[in-house]
Amino acid sequence: MDKKIIAAMSGGVDSAVCAFLLKSRGYTAKGVTLKLFENEDIGAFDERNCGSDEDINDAKKVCERLGMEHEVLSLKEKFKKCVMDDFACKYFDGLTPNPCIECNKHIKFTSILDKYSAEGFTHVATGHYCSIIYDEGSGRYLIKKAIDEGKDQTYVLYGLSQETLSRTLFPLGGMTKAEVRKIAEENGFINARKKDSQDICFIKDGNYRNFLEHHTGKVLKEGDFRLSDGTFVAKHKGVPCYTIGQRKGLGIAWEHPLYVISKDAETNTVVVGKEELLFTDRVIVEDVNFIAVAGLDSSMKATAKLRYHQGESECVIHPLDGGKVLLEFDKPQRAVTPGQAAVFYSGEFVLGGGTIANSQSL
Repeated sequence: MDKKIIAAMSGGVDSAVCAFLLKSRGYTAKGVTLKLFENEDIGAFDERNCGSDEDINDAKKVCERLGMEHEVLSLKEKFKKCVMDDFACKYFDGLTPNPCIECNKHIKFTSILDKYSAEGFTHVATGHYCSIIYDEGSGRYLIKKAIDEGKDQTYVLYGLSQETLSRTLFPLGGMTKAEVRKIAEENGFINARKKDSQDICFIKDGNYRNFLEHHTGKVLKEGDFRLSDGTFVAKHKGVPCYTIGQRKGLGIAWEHPLYVISKDAETNTVVVGKEELLFTDRVIVEDVNFIAVAGLDSSMKATAKLRYHQGESECVIHPLDGGKVLLEFDKPQRAVTPGQAAVFYSGEFVLGGGTIANSQSL
């Protein structure tokens, strides 16, 4: 197959092996590393953040070893607007967004394809653990789970369009992490034993408060912890500091354990209560993107997951007006969090997904 393909290279081992597989299969490949922000943009002044000079150099050295051209593509302005600004705005609104999903939807794939199409590059490949299958019956491109269940990344890819999927490759979908590291070691890649990145790339040491205040110039204001009946419990440090289901770190002494049940950014109130109040079997999802089907005309059975590192649960998807759906679960779900993604599956394939609606809509 005579295709020119961009290998999106983060500097990690997965994207390095992705590039190796492209070359070994005879593709003409070029490595591209995205520069999404400077350290000072996020209040970090060391070089150990995602997209650092170290990551860029690691990607470049792998490309040199493979005989591939390497280039750095700066998308700082677009990333700030579509991902960091969006993240901060939603957090101040009391939501808990997933910036990786927004990056995949608006930055990583489309920007690379738009940039390099003029050079004859038809596809982009990444080191995500999943596969793309073309279904002749439906005429649609499908996203299939990785065989390595512990590494499956379909949850953060539900937002990709059919056009993007038609021009994307995921070479690692049929491999385990151990197999990937073995290939990297056998080929002498500098990042063969490099640790996987765990945190959000622009949040240093998991400190959301520091990022939000640095990025927006706003100071988080104290507010009230209250019970669902309005009873005052204590003062809190600011709505964005807490997540639904949180128990530790509240600093509250009460007659029974208290959990964060909901947040109201308008009144700067965090509602706390007993754990039993965290469970619901009905979840409204908005901004839905379907992959395996064009849309829903009637209800259908599926499974869904409401967090990245969460198992799937059986449910029925009911279509609603305005591009929304209602998920009705067989068993109540704990700590459903507005702003997070709900992703629907049919067996090994992604049906689609969307954003969990604000708590007032649940």
